[in-house]
Amino acid sequence: MVQGGESSVLVLEYKAKGNKAQYQAIEEAIKTTQFVRNKCIRYWMDASREDNINNAALSRYSTVLRADFPFVAALNSMAVQAAAERAWFAISRFYDNCKKNKPGKKGYPRFQHDNRSVEYKTSGWSLHPTKRRITFTDKKGIGKLKLMGKWDIHTYPVKSVKRVRIVRRADGFYVQFCVDVECKEQVSSTGQEIGLDFGLEHFYTDSNGYHEPNPCFLRKAEKQIKHAQRRIYKKEKGKNGRKKARNRYARKHLKISRKRTEHAKSRARHVMRSNDLCVYENLQVKNMVRNHHLAKSINDAGWRQFRSYLEYFAQKYGKVALAVEPHYTSQQCPQCGTMVKKSLSTRTHTCKCGCVLQRDHAAAINILRKGKEKIATSGHGGSKVSKRKPRNARGVETSVQSGAILIE
Repeated sequence: MVQGGESSVLVLEYKAKGNKAQYQAIEEAIKTTQFVRNKCIRYWMDASREDNINNAALSRYSTVLRADFPFVAALNSMAVQAAAERAWFAISRFYDNCKKNKPGKKGYPRFQHDNRSVEYKTSGWSLHPTKRRITFTDKKGIGKLKLMGKWDIHTYPVKSVKRVRIVRRADGFYVQFCVDVECKEQVSSTGQEIGLDFGLEHFYTDSNGYHEPNPCFLRKAEKQIKHAQRRIYKKEKGKNGRKKARNRYARKHLKISRKRTEHAKSRARHVMRSNDLCVYENLQVKNMVRNHHLAKSINDAGWRQFRSYLEYFAQKYGKVALAVEPHYTSQQCPQCGTMVKKSLSTRTHTCKCGCVLQRDHAAAINILRKGKEKIATSGHGGSKVSKRKPRNARGVETSVQSGAILIE
């Protein structure tokens, strides 16, 4: 789910069923999208400053590509424009990072070699009256695909479908419908407030003392993944057996990714339904993973994804989700406010005032208090709406990440 302003985009995803010729046509459409994006990046690189390349200029250049290359002209015109928009999104992100003086690399646009999706806008496709089949009407030859899934696209008018995307994954092709709807649900107020401290020993610890177990999806399947990876290198390069081994390896990672997403979604939904205010740590995961001893465990926990779902359900239920800086929350005593320095190996907070708590429990209490102080002093209403722009491969502003798991 991508949120911006008052509107939001709901993604409904179906497994696509077709024949080998249709799958090959989809592959050709995906390669064409990659070709258009890369040509637009090259066009921007070769242009001078006086040319003033912007989104409109790249859109005009995509029309030139349609005239010069027959295989580009075979793709729907709006799909070609969407590919050019992907290029502009990478360029504009680079400009924004330069203007903000972002430290380190600024994300200079690079050519794409592993594109996995093709995106149509409001033309080039048509839904069957039963909404269980979709037909792509451009000259790529994709034709009619059967949609497998339980989501009811027929409950939404066709005009509300802003984009249709075909995504290739390890277990086949999927069709995503980006529906412009207002996702609101009336949930009764509970009067409860909660603070969350993220960790590796526990997925999170709340201010009530509850420890949510860390599922460690990657760690538990690591033995099987390494075994599947070794089988790849036992196969001869260029042979079909190596391709199948790589697909088995990719399927295992895909399964872990889906488990992690469903876990984050279910936990975030439970937290926001049970509490009117949720305060959590504003962790800089990008900096934390620089510690190579903890990087794998941090990525496996999926804190960033969990936080995104907290913000989404806060907006959906009309609750408040607020991020605060985690500085000294694990060192300060929640009872008297005294700083009690301790190393990471010390898991119990013991203060002279007699307060003895588990370290993460004490930190969660401090996080909740900081959040309430922030609201009281600045009148901050919480991050009900995420103002972060979607990253590349999410399309342009109103799109969502390619391959994003379906959100209710």
